[in-house]
Amino acid sequence: SNLNINDVLGNYSLTLIDALDTLAVMGNSSEFQKAVKLVIDTVSFDKDSTVQVFEATIRVLGSLLSAHIIITDTKQPFGDMTIKDYDNELLHLAHDLAVRLLPAFENTKTGIPYPRVNLKKGVPPDSHNETCTAGAGSLLVEFGILSRLLGDSTFEWVARRAVKALWSLRSNNTGLLGNVVNIQTGHWVGKQSGLGAGSDSFYEYLLKSYILFGEKEDLEMFNAAYQNIQNHLRRGREACNEGEGDPPLYVNVNMYTGQLMNTWIDSLQAFFPGLQVLIGDVEDAICLHAFYYAIWKRYGALPERYNWQLQAPDVPFYPLRPELVESTYLLYQATKNPFYLHVGMDILQSLEKYTKAKCGYATLHHVVEKTKEDRMESFFLSETCKYLYLLFDEENPVHKSGNKFMFTTEGHIVSVDERFRNSLWEDILPGEEENTQKSKPTELKAANFSSNCNRVPDERRYLLPLKSNYMRQIDRMVGLI
Repeated sequence: SNLNINDVLGNYSLTLIDALDTLAVMGNSSEFQKAVKLVIDTVSFDKDSTVQVFEATIRVLGSLLSAHIIITDTKQPFGDMTIKDYDNELLHLAHDLAVRLLPAFENTKTGIPYPRVNLKKGVPPDSHNETCTAGAGSLLVEFGILSRLLGDSTFEWVARRAVKALWSLRSNNTGLLGNVVNIQTGHWVGKQSGLGAGSDSFYEYLLKSYILFGEKEDLEMFNAAYQNIQNHLRRGREACNEGEGDPPLYVNVNMYTGQLMNTWIDSLQAFFPGLQVLIGDVEDAICLHAFYYAIWKRYGALPERYNWQLQAPDVPFYPLRPELVESTYLLYQATKNPFYLHVGMDILQSLEKYTKAKCGYATLHHVVEKTKEDRMESFFLSETCKYLYLLFDEENPVHKSGNKFMFTTEGHIVSVDERFRNSLWEDILPGEEENTQKSKPTELKAANFSSNCNRVPDERRYLLPLKSNYMRQIDRMVGLI
C-alpha cells in the first residue's frame, strides 16, 4: 500500500537487466558485453518471488528483448555489441519469465490479468481481484515482440485479449476508462479517468503497438481514446499559442460523467507531451510540457502529485522519474528548438545538485526539503539517463543510423522492423486476412494540431516554443512568480 516502497525488485538483478540497452545506446560495448554475460551467467527466474506482472514485463522482459535484438542486429548500429558464442540466451530468459507470468491471465473471468504472480507458484492464493488499467493493458508491446520472435501467438494473444476486455468496459457516455477494475466482474472500482498513474501507458501502448505491429485496430482504439481525452479531460483555451484563457491542462474526471474529480496531476502525466509528438500534435505538446517544466523549475524536481489549485505538492516525493525528460527529448527531436536543450540542462543540473549520492542517485523523499531516500529506481538508468544522453548526443546512431527505433514505456529501444509487422498466425485478429493493406501512419488523427514534425517552420526553431506572455501565465499558475 506504500506508494513509495513497492514490490518491483523481484530478487533478479533488476537494475542490471533494466540498464542493458542504455549501455548499448551509449556505445559502451565492453560494459554491455560484460553486463549481458553477467545476466546470462547469474540470473534465474526460478525464484519464490511475488512480482508485479506489469513491472516485470516492462522492466525485465522488455530489456531482455531489447538487448537480444541489439546483439542479433546484423547492422550493429551502436558499434560491435555482438556476444561471442551467443545462443539466444536472453531470448530464452525472456521466454522463461513470460511463461512464469502467464498464470496471471488464467482463472480471470474477463481475461484481464491478476496484478501479481509468484514466479514459482503462480497467482498467490490471497491475491486481489483488482488491477489498474495501465498495469493490465500495457503488456502488448513486450508480449507481442516475444510472440513474433518465437513464432508463438500465446503471449500476444493474452495481452491483446486483456486490452480488448478493458476497451469493452469503457463508458457508453464518455468513452472513457476508469483506473481500477475488478478482473472477475469487470466492475470499475476506481472511476477516475486521467493520464497519470493507473492509466498512462494504456494509451501509450495503443499507439506504440500500432507503430510496431501495424495492426489497424490498435490505431482505431488510440484515435477514439485520444478524441475522448480531448473532449473530456482537456481544460483551458483551445489553442496553445494563441487566444485568451487558461493554459491547456488535462485533469482527472469521473469516467461516466466527465466531471472533475480532484485538482491534482501526477508526475507520470508528463509523458503525454511526448506521446502527442508521436501523433503530430506538437502545438498542444509544447503547452503541456511548459506546465510540467514550470513545476520542475519551482522545486528542482517533479513532486509525485502536484495540486494545481493549492499550488503545492500533494505527494512530495520524486523517485527520479523520466517522463519530463522523455517529453523534452521528443519535443527537441520534433522542433530542434534549442529551448529544449536548455530544459535538459536544467534537469541535469537539478539531478546533480539534489539527488546525487555516494553510490548513485537517490529518490527525493521531499521535493521542498530535498531529503533523500536510500533508493534508486531501475528506471533512472533505463530511461532518465538514456533520454538525457540522447537529448544532447545529436550524432547518436539512434538519430543517424537510418534505422527507425521506438522506445517502450520503460525506455527500452526496439527497431521498428518488418519481422514484427508479420505475424505467423491468423488466430489473433478475426478478419485480419481481409485487411492485408496495413493502414499508413498518416491516418493518425490529432485534435487541435496546426503543426507536425515535418512542418515546423525555421523561424519557430529559434524563438521560444511558447510565446513569453503564455510562459509567464504558466509560471504564475504554479506559483513561480
